Amino acid sequence: MAHYRHVGDLPRTRHTVFRDAHGALRYEELMGEEGFSSDSSLLYHAGVPSAIVDSQVWELPDLSTTSNHPLKPRHLQLHSLFEDGVSTSSGRDSTTGGSTGGVDPVQGRRLVLGNGDVRISYVVGAATSPYYRNAVGDECVYVQEGSGVVETVLGVLPYRTGDYVVVPRATTHRWVPDHDDGAASRLYVIEANSHIAPPKRYLSRYGQLLEHAPYCERDLYGPTEPFLVEGRDVEVLVKHRGSGPLSQGGLVGSRMTYATHPFDVVGWDGCLYPYTFNVEDFMPITGKVHQPPPVHQVFEAWNFVICNFCPRKVDYHPDSVPVPYYHSNVDSDEVMFYVGGDYEARKGSGIDIGSISLHPGGYAHGPQPSAIEASLGSEFFDELAVMVDTFKPLELGEAGLAAEDPAYAWTWAGRGPDRAEAGRGPDRAEAGRGPDPEQAGRGPDPERGDGGPAVFSNS
Repeated sequence: MAHYRHVGDLPRTRHTVFRDAHGALRYEELMGEEGFSSDSSLLYHAGVPSAIVDSQVWELPDLSTTSNHPLKPRHLQLHSLFEDGVSTSSGRDSTTGGSTGGVDPVQGRRLVLGNGDVRISYVVGAATSPYYRNAVGDECVYVQEGSGVVETVLGVLPYRTGDYVVVPRATTHRWVPDHDDGAASRLYVIEANSHIAPPKRYLSRYGQLLEHAPYCERDLYGPTEPFLVEGRDVEVLVKHRGSGPLSQGGLVGSRMTYATHPFDVVGWDGCLYPYTFNVEDFMPITGKVHQPPPVHQVFEAWNFVICNFCPRKVDYHPDSVPVPYYHSNVDSDEVMFYVGGDYEARKGSGIDIGSISLHPGGYAHGPQPSAIEASLGSEFFDELAVMVDTFKPLELGEAGLAAEDPAYAWTWAGRGPDRAEAGRGPDRAEAGRGPDPEQAGRGPDPERGDGGPAVFSNS
């Protein structure tokens, strides 16, 4: 983030003696990207930031993946993964490491999709997380529902429904969900192996957001004052690189114990810090005819982009078709996370709030046939979805496999494979893989006869 901030107490000149009122020396820490060649912030600690007294193994949750083979589109129902803030997985408790119970926003994450550039997880958590640092890449967490604060070494970030919370690599922080209304925070977690930033085409050569960008600096909220906590022997969970390529699970975790509390920064300045951006502040770009997904882009990272489809007026050509045309993204996989809006038109497809659709490269996709006629004459789409497009194939994590709706792939045709007749496997009723509407509660709409209604957000 190229926008300079100044928080707390600082000396007049960097890299010079800086003492507190009692004469104790402050300790500088430079957090910088790409060595010393990109954005950085200079922090002033009361204690020595490198003083650790212990380091143990932190066993990460299941990060194994399964390839999307045979190739097909998939519908993943994320709300099925958690019930009342408790994971439906048989995994360990997010706060104690014991049996499944209260879930926190860090240890409770379940891997939905991933590749060597990005991991997409989902968590419904109400418990305060441990102190945590991702030393592999930036994180962008979309708050589907809930509120609270993210306490960081640079200050506190309040969050609410609709926020993107962007946390730079190696920023020590913890999540503290609100408990006033008793609701857990539903979080869609995008972990990069790189940095996440506004698209370059939105920025001037000096990093200012340009007039054509769909948001501006006023919409970004960072820490405003120091957050000081006293403590000794404080444990921080660190996710970092291990042996093997990241695309094959080359991630490991460590529990590092610091002699003094890492939240002892009395002041800092620079251009590297966590911030929030709320989707309500995104200004949709529309056109006379249907606009392609890049106009909805919010962020970019190495080999993937993040977009959002917001409530908006749609095309104003008299003969326009507001829904997307069928398209083949030959270089990318497309992931849509449906988080809000009117989903009455989607009955029969299985897509609902909390759903993910995965449309892989090599597969032409678009709206169900009935959606085209139904959309004609529409002037406004009341929908909200977050899209991740990746330039390497995505694989399914354990949560993706657990949340799959097996009937989705056949909803455009209105019928699927009859494996018993073809002699290629078990009867579909036994396998639970056929488009039987009575069995699955989804599939082709018998009144429409064309495979179900629209999913307007299918970009």
